Amino acid sequence: MTAVIESEEHKALRSAVAALGKRYGRDYLTRTVADGKPPTELWTEAGKLGYLGVNLPEEHGGGGGGITELSIVLEELGASGSPLLMLIVSPAICGTVISRFGTEAQKRQWLPGLADGTRLMAFGITEPDAGSNSHRITTTARRDGADWLLTGRKVFISGVDIADAVLIVGRTEDARTGRLKPCLFIVPTDADGFQKRPIDMELNTAEKQFELVLDDVRLPADALVGDEDAGLLQLFAGLNPERIMTAAFAIGMGRYALAKAVEYARDRTVWKTPIGAHQAIAHPLAQAHIDLELARLMMQKAAHLYDTGDDIGAGEAANMAKYAAGEACVKAVDQAVHTLGGNGLTREFGLASLITAARVSRIAPVSREMILNYVSHQTLGLPKSY
Repeated sequence: MTAVIESEEHKALRSAVAALGKRYGRDYLTRTVADGKPPTELWTEAGKLGYLGVNLPEEHGGGGGGITELSIVLEELGASGSPLLMLIVSPAICGTVISRFGTEAQKRQWLPGLADGTRLMAFGITEPDAGSNSHRITTTARRDGADWLLTGRKVFISGVDIADAVLIVGRTEDARTGRLKPCLFIVPTDADGFQKRPIDMELNTAEKQFELVLDDVRLPADALVGDEDAGLLQLFAGLNPERIMTAAFAIGMGRYALAKAVEYARDRTVWKTPIGAHQAIAHPLAQAHIDLELARLMMQKAAHLYDTGDDIGAGEAANMAKYAAGEACVKAVDQAVHTLGGNGLTREFGLASLITAARVSRIAPVSREMILNYVSHQTLGLPKSY
């Protein structure tokens, strides 16, 4: 049964990470974005304190916890105004896949660095013509002697400029059927034939987005992660944590915006009364808080199921958690900006930039509509229209 009351260890972790986040805060992240730099100082300190690898195995330098603990780290950093987007990618997706399916050599090579933050790995699945439909992925790997040759394109890949490698989702040909099947490869960012191009985004974040071109990138046999015949299992082992961590990202952002609005509503006085005394202001903020708390409960359930090895149950819960958190985040940010009125659009209060950022939690890594499709088909058993 999922524990709905957090343990003392989890409460202590929340408190410690919140203290770290408070030392940096929204101003720090705003400065890094303005300077066009990644949040290196916060990333490095979080790594030294053991927060980045809290989900990775102790024998490889991690904290021995799970996605439950890592989601706490991301949520609390987000609630302080300084979330680390690459937490979703490097330790949660790539670290999880390598720790579960990688060879001992791959684990020794990558996990200690991913855990302490000295190495960073990006994740490449989305393609120009293959977003939610991973079956349309056209990046292919073919054998060339003992090596692999990888060719294809990827888009909206976060943090490639600061990553040592990218965990690429490609496809190989099944020798028995001739059909293409998914496989995962560790591709160094300095490999011959590996090209990256920044995507010009309206969204201002410290972590940049890239398009990748893979032109016959030659990889050794040990670049393949896990079993060539278990690609889908390995892929979803990374995608479920991605959804859970995206929920944590959204909940943290929503909490930050809500806290700013509550503070403003307490202090802002019109006609001798703080505006927070008026139900037209108070009730929407209360509803935003309720929605964020409910989303967190589903996130905790999803993380618990994943950490206890229930991949199927975690898949359903992770999708629901990501959906609920995205909706709650968008509403919380919108209500926070509305509560501040014109001030909500100023740089001084720092909420306006969250309007665009909050939308990401509805879109990525999978759209709200695709999650509704998943629930209607997988949970409710309704027929597909596609």
